[in-house]
Amino acid sequence: MKLIFEKSSKGRRASQLPESDVPEKKINISNKLLRQDVPLPEVSEVEVMRHFVKLSQLNFGVDIGFYPLGSCTMKYNPKINEDVSRLPGFVFVHPYQPEEISQGCLELMFKLERYLSEITGMDKFTLQPAAGAHGELTGLMLMKAYFKHKKDKRTKIILPDSSHGTNPASSSMCSFENIPIKSNKEGMVDLDVLREVMSKDVVGIMLTNPNTLGIFEKDILEITKIVHDKGGLVYCDGANMNAILGIAKPGDMGFDIIHLNLHKTFSTPHGGGGPGSGPVGVNKKLEPFLPIPRVEKVGENYRLNYNYPKSIGQVKAFYGNFGVMVKAYAYIRAIGPKGLKQVAEDAVLNANYLKDKLKPHYDLPYDQVCKHEFVLSGSKQVEKGVHTMDIAKRLLDYGFHAPTVYFPLIVKEAIMIEPTETESKETLDAFADAMIKIAEEAEKNPDVVKNAPQKTPVSRLDMVKAAREPILKWERK
Repeated sequence: MKLIFEKSSKGRRASQLPESDVPEKKINISNKLLRQDVPLPEVSEVEVMRHFVKLSQLNFGVDIGFYPLGSCTMKYNPKINEDVSRLPGFVFVHPYQPEEISQGCLELMFKLERYLSEITGMDKFTLQPAAGAHGELTGLMLMKAYFKHKKDKRTKIILPDSSHGTNPASSSMCSFENIPIKSNKEGMVDLDVLREVMSKDVVGIMLTNPNTLGIFEKDILEITKIVHDKGGLVYCDGANMNAILGIAKPGDMGFDIIHLNLHKTFSTPHGGGGPGSGPVGVNKKLEPFLPIPRVEKVGENYRLNYNYPKSIGQVKAFYGNFGVMVKAYAYIRAIGPKGLKQVAEDAVLNANYLKDKLKPHYDLPYDQVCKHEFVLSGSKQVEKGVHTMDIAKRLLDYGFHAPTVYFPLIVKEAIMIEPTETESKETLDAFADAMIKIAEEAEKNPDVVKNAPQKTPVSRLDMVKAAREPILKWERK
């Protein structure tokens, strides 16, 4: 497909304005950059429309195909959520308008906080953080403030090797020392190792449950007890809440703090469709340190309260990405408690269905009942010279977006698959058939897989060259 500049023809235009009916007056522009002619393409309106519509059709998104990104919950977003978020009362509200004319927005936020508290078993929430990693950072800042207030100097964070990849970065941003611990043979936290590293200078543990292997930590109560017995805090990375909605509450497991990804679990656009939202929930002992302002209800009215002297302050302009909150609120209200539970049940069912269909054809390092996702390994295919990246590229030829690959790091040649609850059995079967076919190709005709993709508009790129020698601008010849 040609660039829009390559379709340019001198003198061609999309529209033409009538001649001016007032005298022309030249403006003296001193800036040399402004005086230069901007090299815009010269094309007709129909060419502009066709070019950009075709470009949009080259993009892959969850609205046009299966997007099984493990650890990311790329599920379909009901369009009613988008409609609700575009209601005039939400779209045209100004972030800093007076509270008396923001009551509807404040009420929505107040109720959303209460819903998230009920779902997770936490006491209070802040909606300020702009995304999951921002929620992690906010949570760690709360933990730091808690110990500072107690005059208890602690400097270390325990990070299981099954944690989400952003956890170590968030910890380092708070100047904590990361203490990684390895999983046991079942893919869960090794209790003996945890006991060994847990000490009085440890702030706490950042734990993803279910973890990135899609495995629920069956010893979670013992894990939280070990940390609490030494005075530490237990942080729940809630990115995988999709697996336990309406079934289990992190607060009941002993977690002191949790961040959620509204753009994953609660069906709001993810990635390029963002923005995100990463609310943080805490129990009573951490509540005084939550960011300000906090939304409160006084009588029949709602207000923003800045009067919390122990607060870590404001972590986001205004009080978060409001449009995402509206979509999450609409989603929760639309499906209700029973619907949230069905989300988890269907997500777990779909993941186990796919896992059992694929495990005869790929290595399955942790062969047990999974939650919302599971991790295969391409190690069997490596024997034929086919790597996980080749499998991912070949999937594009079959019309599927690739799963997450090479993560988590504890699985060699990892293929991390999360089907979510929104996909039909027919879609899961078609994906499984494609994966099985690729495994057969890797065995009988590996070059086909190693040279994929072959049916996409662009063949496989040289990723090393693209990273080291990126073309950052196009120059007209």
